[in-house]
Amino acid sequence: MNKIRSSFRSVIQFLLGGIRILREDRVGMVSAVVLTFFIFLAVAGPSIAPYPPSETIYLENGMQARLLPPSLKHPFGTTNMGQDVFSQTIVGARIAVFIGLISALFIVLIGTNVGLIAGYFGKSVDDILMRITDVAYGIPFIPFAIVLVTLMGVGTLNIILAITTLMWRTTARVIRSQVLSLRERPFVWAAKVAGAGHFRLLYIHIAPNVLPLSLLYMAFGVAWGIMAEASLGFLGLGDPEKISWGQMLYFAFRSGAIRTAWWWVVPPGLSIILVVASCYLVGRTFEVVTNPKLQRR
Repeated sequence: MNKIRSSFRSVIQFLLGGIRILREDRVGMVSAVVLTFFIFLAVAGPSIAPYPPSETIYLENGMQARLLPPSLKHPFGTTNMGQDVFSQTIVGARIAVFIGLISALFIVLIGTNVGLIAGYFGKSVDDILMRITDVAYGIPFIPFAIVLVTLMGVGTLNIILAITTLMWRTTARVIRSQVLSLRERPFVWAAKVAGAGHFRLLYIHIAPNVLPLSLLYMAFGVAWGIMAEASLGFLGLGDPEKISWGQMLYFAFRSGAIRTAWWWVVPPGLSIILVVASCYLVGRTFEVVTNPKLQRR
């Protein structure tokens, strides 16, 4: 129980330390605000969007409002099907953030456990797990995801599966290197002498010390997940039942309007850039907590 409390305290200290550094770092603070804004859109987007994202809008003369440039009524213009780009951009935040968060959760869960087990047991266990990690590094993500989604069907869950099947590799290597150092610490040897088993040593004594690092890579995992979803959406492999930023770019490209209707391309593209960059910058800010040497003097 004391170790669980200690783990909880270490997470709280990590978060508070990150918030303190964010307050001192303008770039990190702006990134956190941008990220919070998009999380708000993901939660409230469908409720605040002025139009249903798939609804075709008609002009007063009964014609479809095709490829209208930005205006007060349609701030981001319309698509070739007369749909409001502003509404699609707002609603598209939900699937991006959802896939990013869920993918990051599984990436960290798998990567942390692989790193813990490989680093703690070493020898043949380490060799086997690291060779599996090397194989994961050697498989190119986009071709792998195309094959997987084609075989298993297009859908949100299959996109998450494609992302998590490969993207845990970096987390595993980083956690393993940390565990290789931690397993030789006096508190681990003391626990062994006291009769602690492997499970207790791994998840009660060692895991709490790598938890802040896992949370750091979860921030990066969100960025990886959003980029991967956008890439698959742009290739036409996104969930057809849900509006996403990658899917918006796909339809703009397929219609040929990507060269003429800039207002259809810029909002989803800029949204992807802002969210991914914000995740990385917030993650880098929190990295200072896990590695104080990076802090500015």
